[in-house]
Amino acid sequence: MAGSALAAGLLSIAAALSLGLAAVGGAAVTAQRAAGAADAAALAAADAASGAIVTGDDPCTLAARVAAASGATLTACALDGFVATVQVNAAYAGLAAVSRARAGPPEGS
Repeated sequence: MAGSALAAGLLSIAAALSLGLAAVGGAAVTAQRAAGAADAAALAAADAASGAIVTGDDPCTLAARVAAASGATLTACALDGFVATVQVNAAYAGLAAVSRARAGPPEGS
């Protein structure tokens, strides 16, 4: 009887730890997805602003489309010449992962 109570307790602890690790892993994946979406959106906006890619859209509109394709939402976009700075949000289990990125030509050129 004592052995089965101990086994049930250990199984409960293992299940709780597994769920906790799954939640942490999901949050880490979402944070990386948000970072990738921000990088891609900033690059798209900077390329559109510089004319490296031809598009009929505003650079920030293009950045929003790229972020959405990556599963994120563009929340801020600013252009300073050919330099684009963006911020995106991605959600996981009701929590928001926020990431910012900046892209453009190297400074001094």
